Amino acid sequence: MKPLTFALRMKRASWYGIKINWSAYALVLPFFVPFSTFTMVAIIFGSYISLSDWGIVGNPTWVGLANYQRAFQDEYVIKAFVNVVKYAAIVVPGVTSLALIFALYVNQNWFFSRFARAAFFSPFVVSSTVVGLVWVWILDTQFGLLNQYLVKLGGNNIPWLTSTRWSLVGVSIATIWWDLGFSFVLFLAALQEIPREIIEAASIDGATGLETFWHITIPTIKPNIRLVITLQIIATLRIFSQVYLMTNGGPSSSSVSVIHYIFTEGVTKFNLGYAAAVSMLLFGLIMLVTIAQQLLIREQA
Repeated sequence: MKPLTFALRMKRASWYGIKINWSAYALVLPFFVPFSTFTMVAIIFGSYISLSDWGIVGNPTWVGLANYQRAFQDEYVIKAFVNVVKYAAIVVPGVTSLALIFALYVNQNWFFSRFARAAFFSPFVVSSTVVGLVWVWILDTQFGLLNQYLVKLGGNNIPWLTSTRWSLVGVSIATIWWDLGFSFVLFLAALQEIPREIIEAASIDGATGLETFWHITIPTIKPNIRLVITLQIIATLRIFSQVYLMTNGGPSSSSVSVIHYIFTEGVTKFNLGYAAAVSMLLFGLIMLVTIAQQLLIREQA
């Protein structure tokens, strides 16, 4: 087929009677190529490596499902998955509720709200290294800023990062502070889209502030609430930087996350096949959470 003839056919191509707009595909292409290269190819390669024994040096040795069998029997893998569920139970409600409260405050243009708008979002643009180092100092058992205030209020020093009981909570506090900004912006954008006429009409009809919030604000921003919850669940399942910098998974693996365990096995111990198997299990869990969330949204819609 001549190039000119092929070009004419492509220009007139249609899909189920609708003419294909190739310019739209051209705009998507700069994103699709790196996405395919660094995401899809990585998933396919990781799936293959998860079925083999490989330590970077030499060729992978095919072992089938042995890595997955080992993962299901590994107590540290089970501990890591349990920990990320605990992280999610603390971080997701904490980020969602605080971000909504802060967005409501800023949206009212009350005292100090302009400064608060920048203050609430600024932690999100800070690098994970800075966040980890700052919160290690704040949560230090003996000299930490938080414990100094607790002692002044009559409390005792809490070993936030050195106790098996508190280490997961300490990392979660830092994570909430770090992730709050993005969710805050999403909620603020949603609140600003609510027509003022509806709020004023409710006020004229005698609705209190709480009734307006519950019957108008919440139903209107419900899609954003679902989005924030979904993004926070996925982000929490992938938590790594805070754990690595603040506790390194300790003490006694009490704060280890799945990504941190994958990093330890793959980068530190060079068990890339086994690390890939654990990562594929995490990938499957994230996919299940995403699909379940989408199905729930469709049912409610």
